[in-house]
Amino acid sequence: VQLVESGGGLVQAGASLRLSCTASGRAVRTSAMSWLRQAPGKERMFVASITGIVGLTSYADSVKGRFTISRDTAKNTVYLQMDNLQPADTAVYYCGASGPGYDSWGQGTLVTVSS
Repeated sequence: VQLVESGGGLVQAGASLRLSCTASGRAVRTSAMSWLRQAPGKERMFVASITGIVGLTSYADSVKGRFTISRDTAKNTVYLQMDNLQPADTAVYYCGASGPGYDSWGQGTLVTVSS
């Protein structure tokens, strides 16, 4: 599966962004989709996920109540709506897809939040 992220950018604290992850080769509806992020000098960390089929969502404590993961099966795309962004959210955000026999990641999209 190939994943292409988009939607990153430079915003001020308190602003919103919506990241998109468009998949090809596998359906997002049947894949476990996730977002991770990697801040400068830090390890890649879990942000949010949505399970295949049922679509159960899970979030890191640091983004609960501010970020929302969703999917559009018609567009084969997963989104990460990020509200009330803070400088601590600055990172490269990666989209992942996994299922039986595959575990793929996109190239990442940079989100920079200024104070």
